[in-house]
Order: sequence, then C-alpha cells, then structure tokens
Amino acid sequence: MSNSPVTVLHVDDDPGLARLVQKALGRRGYAVERVSTAEEGFARLARGGIQVIVLDHFLPTGTGLDMLARLKELPAPPPAVYVTASGETAVAVAALKAGAADYVSKSVGEEFLALLESAIEQSLEKARLAAARDRAEREMREAKERAEVLLHEVNHRVANSLALVAALVHMQAKEISDPAAQAALREMQARIMAIAGVHRRLYTSGDVRSVEISEYLGALLGDLEATMKASGHAATIRLAAAPVRVPTDKAVSIGVVVTELVTNAFKYAYPADRGGEIRVRFDALDDGRAALRVEDDGVGWRGDGPAKGTGMGSRIVAAMARGLGSEVAYPAPAGAAAGCCVSLEFEV
Repeated sequence: MSNSPVTVLHVDDDPGLARLVQKALGRRGYAVERVSTAEEGFARLARGGIQVIVLDHFLPTGTGLDMLARLKELPAPPPAVYVTASGETAVAVAALKAGAADYVSKSVGEEFLALLESAIEQSLEKARLAAARDRAEREMREAKERAEVLLHEVNHRVANSLALVAALVHMQAKEISDPAAQAALREMQARIMAIAGVHRRLYTSGDVRSVEISEYLGALLGDLEATMKASGHAATIRLAAAPVRVPTDKAVSIGVVVTELVTNAFKYAYPADRGGEIRVRFDALDDGRAALRVEDDGVGWRGDGPAKGTGMGSRIVAAMARGLGSEVAYPAPAGAAAGCCVSLEFEV
C-alpha cells in the first residue's frame, strides 16, 4: 500500500463486529469508516475518498444486494467486498453476479479478519488492473483517432499537391506546339488525377484503409469523359460497378488501369467525329476476387500485334496488373463482332 492509508467504508449495523473490523484493519494500515445503513453509505460515498466498501448482507432496511444494485448507477463506484453469514453460498453467488468484487463468510475469529483483509487487497488490485486496462484502451482509441486525423490531413495535402502538379502539366502542354508532346502531357495529367482522386476519396472517407470503388470510378470517369470531349472526342462512358471497398493501394492501380484503357478507347476505338460507348464494369466475385472489364464497339483489337501509339499505355496497364496479382486478358466483346474488351481478375 502507499503511504496514504486506504479508506474502507464498512456498511454494517452490528457495532461489535464493526469495532473488531475497524481495530483489526487499522493495525494493518487501513482507515475504516463505518455506517449502519445503505442511505448513510451513499451519503458518505458522495463526499469521495472511499477506495473500497465492505458490505454486510443484512441491513436495517433491505439487504446489501439492494445497495449493490444502486452502486452500479454510480459513474465509478469503488469495489465492494460482500460479507455473508456462514453457509450462505447462494447469497454470495448472487452478490458476485450483482457486481461484488469478492465475498467473505462472516465469523468472529481471526480467520475472518485475515480473509477480509485478503479480499480487500484482491479487490483493490482488481480495480487497479481494470482502471489500467480502461486507461490503456482509452489511450489507444485516442491515439488511433489522432492518427486517423493526421492521415486524413496527409491525404488532403497529397491530393492538393497532385492536383497542382496536374495543373502545371496542363499549363506546360498549352505552351507546346508539338501535337505528340501535347498528347503525352495530357495523358500524364490524366494519370496524375487518377491517383489524386484516390487520396481525395481517402480524406473524405471514414476509413482511410480502403476506397469505395463505385464512387471513386464514377468521379474519375466523369472527369475523364469531360476532358476527352473537350478535346473533340464524341464517345460516351457507361459505368456499372458494385459498391465494393477496395484497399487503397489496389484502388490506385485500378484507377490508373481504367484511365489508360478508357483514354485508349477514346483515342483509337472511335474516330474523333464518331460517337460510341465505352463500358466499364467492376464486379465482385464469390471467392473474394473482383473482375474489371473495359470494352467498346469500335474498330477492334484483340491484344495481338503492335500497340497503337507509343505503347506506353499498354506497358502501364501490364505493370499495374502485375501489382494487382493479375494478367491482362482480351476476351471477345459482349454481343459485338468488332470492338475491344480488356479484363482483369484479382483479389480484393
């Protein structure tokens, strides 16, 4: 025990036993205060400073079980050691179920006093361990909340920084007269914005570990379609995506893959003055996997032969697919003789 004595509140209407308990516990360094009724006990508890309660079963009005029930209503009640008559096992069990930390069978010998002191010490230790556990859990929750706030702020700053880089790339593209260089810079801008979109989703989400893929792809494809139509392309994007939460790193790869495939479809599937559909599907499979599919009804390509353009987009898609643990496949488009379909399956 510490230098300050532990204050015990003894609730018992037997003055003889109360004096015996007070004298015995006093020799062991405890400060014992005695009251006769539950009402007096609650009045004393309200003044504070009580570390443990020794509670007799029989009281002038009601029983100690009634007081245990009322103790539960207090915000942080001290532990209670319940004192019963010898052989009243059912009462002791009822007291433990009602919230008592321990119990002792009453007698007038030294054995009772020794058992009572031991029960008091054990109850105080249980209370100390419970308080330490609650404090540790509270600190962990607070640390987790602080980390999440910081991570949201990091994602906010990353998204803003990437948007600034994309704006600088756009400005640089406007200053260049070479059409090929302009196109390359616009594609780089789209890739940067795809990654920025993930971070934007993260700092507006309650879970920074994952991204809701249908919302993310909807925003990404909306921006991409507006950009491509502003460049003179007439195709339209159709999205069908299951509301699946995808780990953040995989969402980045998915966003880059979709950006590359949709951009290629705008550029190569349809002539600039011809409209058409570019369909993007994201389906959840039964085995914890997902399927991504991008298809069009354009001029057609099955992945054989040299890629159109510089081939950078195809290399990026292949690299992202490897990061997802997948391979790029080129199945036949659904219900179309021509067109292109690209699909990937991977774990989520």
